[in-house]
Amino acid sequence: MLIPRQPVPGLTLETLDSGSFDLAADGAGFATLVVFYRGLHCPICATYLKELGRLTPDFAEKGVKTIAISSDGKERAQQMADKVAQPDLRFGYDLSLQVARDWGLFISTSRGTTSIGIEEPALFSEPGVFLVKADGTLYFSSVQTMPFVRPHFQEMVGALDFVQKNDYPARGEYTDAV
Repeated sequence: MLIPRQPVPGLTLETLDSGSFDLAADGAGFATLVVFYRGLHCPICATYLKELGRLTPDFAEKGVKTIAISSDGKERAQQMADKVAQPDLRFGYDLSLQVARDWGLFISTSRGTTSIGIEEPALFSEPGVFLVKADGTLYFSSVQTMPFVRPHFQEMVGALDFVQKNDYPARGEYTDAV
């Protein structure tokens, strides 16, 4: 389990249009918003990523870079990027399932063809959203076992004003005995 205020695991992979991505060298002013999605087969992911892409300029105004990542290969990632049609949103691909697990993501097995007629990969990660501060420590995380009920990006954009104005600390950092 990742702990707020502690370093997150390394994260490096290729992107569709932005070259190699290395979280440790991303250079965000405040943080990087890392959004792990299930893959091309997930229609809920496409809708979710459209919203992320639409709000990416708003995040950028607050010093937050965004990236959407899945274990899909380059071709399927490109198909998702084309479907989402948000040029400001970076797409990473070929996420190793071991790295997904290191980030605390749940792994699912294929159930065959989805409601939109796309075959699920044999194994893939379930969604997760992580706000990683520029120093590489975890600020916020939300991990799902299902594609439903994810954090709202508009709410995050609004919360950043309060967080930055008040230097609000990451919460959930306590790990000693209770």
